[in-house]
Amino acid sequence: MNGLSKESVTFLEIDESGETQRIDNFLFRHLKGVPKSHVYRILRGGEVRVNKKRVDQTYRLQMGDVLRIPPIRVAEKPEAEFVPAVEFPILYEDDALLAVNKPSGTAVHGGSGVSFGVIEQLRRARPQAKFLELVHRLDRETSGVLLVAKKRSALTGLHEIMREGNSDKRYYALVLGQWKNARQHVKLPLHKFDTPQGEKRVMVREDGQHAHTIFSLQKSWPEFSLLEAELKTGRTHQIRVHLSHLGFPIAGDDKYGDFARNKELAKRGLKRMFLHAHSISFNHPLTGEPLSITAPLPKELQSFVDKLDAAAA
Repeated sequence: MNGLSKESVTFLEIDESGETQRIDNFLFRHLKGVPKSHVYRILRGGEVRVNKKRVDQTYRLQMGDVLRIPPIRVAEKPEAEFVPAVEFPILYEDDALLAVNKPSGTAVHGGSGVSFGVIEQLRRARPQAKFLELVHRLDRETSGVLLVAKKRSALTGLHEIMREGNSDKRYYALVLGQWKNARQHVKLPLHKFDTPQGEKRVMVREDGQHAHTIFSLQKSWPEFSLLEAELKTGRTHQIRVHLSHLGFPIAGDDKYGDFARNKELAKRGLKRMFLHAHSISFNHPLTGEPLSITAPLPKELQSFVDKLDAAAA
């Protein structure tokens, strides 16, 4: 897709990265720095044309459409912060989908105090890629399987699969305390709120959103239990808040955990939250083939488990 010239009329031919998008949303992305009110004004005034015809803001772009954008002055933006080109360990890739093994401590995207994340670094590493979008999110401190769509059709297909509950996402979490049940369904509604400092937090509250996690005990030690968490809904901080509310905070969790124990755990070698997205299974959105993608426990988590085993031996 050709770039935008601010001083002259621009013609863009729509490729797959813009296909099926509403024209107003497409223009917001391509005219960064231009107020939304101005975008709607040029649409209403007929200055934006598709295949030489006027369209309204609800028009959905089709492959091959030729879009005319009038000259627009864009406020000069300060130079963007440098984004390093990073390829993350690839767990699966085809022409529609990419699954990477996200390290702990890396945000999935820029925003809220973070200049850039996995998706911005991937785009920088793959300048030839016409389309790269996150399918879902992982907390910054969580490691493991992260899905990225390479086609809009794959993105919308996967969103539908997840919305309808046709994917199977599983995590490993090491919690403080001895978990009793081999398998336990937890259905506690979750409410999102902002702290006075502007931080996003979640709590169990009756009027919150429905949230359902199934926990299966994998292994236990005198002070800890290793659980597999199966997400039936995908709420923000769901696993962390469910476990903390039940009195089994995740080891190393700096938001909902036991802060005194976290300091002690850091001295024992666990310097991050022990939450890892270890597998996701679904039918491929384009081919229908069953897919199961797994990410092994990172070295720092595996070595902590090995220490617990050695101490218990």
